[in-house]
Amino acid sequence: MLRFLILPISLLLSCNPKAQNQSTNDDKLKVQYTLPKKLKEVSGITLSQDKKTAWVIEDSGNKNAVYGLNDKGELMARIPVENAENTDWEDIISDTQGNIYIGDFGNNDNNRQDLAILKTDLKDITQTTTKVIQTTKFHYEGQTEFPPKKSNLLYDCEAFVEMDGNFYLFTKNRSKGFDGTFLVFKVPNKEGDFEAKLIGRLKLDGGYNDAAITSATINSTKDKIVLLTHKNIHVLTGFTAEDFSPAKVQKIPLDHNSQKEAIVFLNDKTLIIADERAKTEGGNVYQLAF
Repeated sequence: MLRFLILPISLLLSCNPKAQNQSTNDDKLKVQYTLPKKLKEVSGITLSQDKKTAWVIEDSGNKNAVYGLNDKGELMARIPVENAENTDWEDIISDTQGNIYIGDFGNNDNNRQDLAILKTDLKDITQTTTKVIQTTKFHYEGQTEFPPKKSNLLYDCEAFVEMDGNFYLFTKNRSKGFDGTFLVFKVPNKEGDFEAKLIGRLKLDGGYNDAAITSATINSTKDKIVLLTHKNIHVLTGFTAEDFSPAKVQKIPLDHNSQKEAIVFLNDKTLIIADERAKTEGGNVYQLAF
C-alpha cells in the first residue's frame, strides 16, 4: 500500500540508486525506494526516534505484524504483535517519547463497535515480538446507527495523530453523494473505553480521490497537520486542541494519482509518503519537499 514521499532534495540524493532517476510527472514526488514485494498493502508508516527505521503496517486481511525498513527499503524486521489481531489496521504513529501506536479503526461499512488504538512496546528491530501495553477503545459521538444511512457514512477512519496526551482522528467519508466532508474526533491517550468527542466538521475540495483521507501526520511544533489523499496533501493550520472548526485548509496537488495510504514527517520540511502496489504501479516510498 505504501509509497513514500520525501520532500528535501538533499535526502533524495541519498536514496536507493535504482530509484534516484525515477520521478512522477512533474518531479514533485521523488521515489526513495520500492517497497519489498511482500508488502503490497501498506496502510501506515512512522519513524523510529533516530529516524533510521521506517515502521510500516498492512491493513485487514494481512498479518498482525509491524515491519521495519532501512533507508534503502530493505526489510530488516518482521515483528508480530503477539496479543492483538489485525481487524483493520489503518495507520501507525509515534509520539514525542517514541511510543508506537496502531490505529485498529478501519471501518469501511461504518458498522464496527470494536474500534481501538493500540499502544505497543516496540522500540527497535532487534525485538522478535512486540505486545500491546495499552488499549484505547472508543466509539464516535453522534453515531447511533451501525451502519448509518448511506448518506451519512462518516465514521470510517484511516488517519490520526497524537498531540499532548490526546489522539486526534480524521474520518474518511464513504457517503453516497460524496462532498469532501470529514469529521475530527478527540480521544484521550489512556487505557479505557471512551466516547470520541467531535471537535470539528470540515470539508476538502474535490472528488473522492482528491478528498478521501487516508493518513495524517503532525509537525514537531504541533501547529501543522498534513492530511493525505490519493491525489493531494491538505495542510491544516489554525486549529486548537479543543476545536478544529476554525482550521484553515491548504490543498497542495501532487499531480500524481495512486492509492496513497501513508504519510509521516521526516522533518518539518520533508514528508515521506507511501502507496499500495497495484498491477502496474505503486508500492513505492517517496520524498516530498514541503
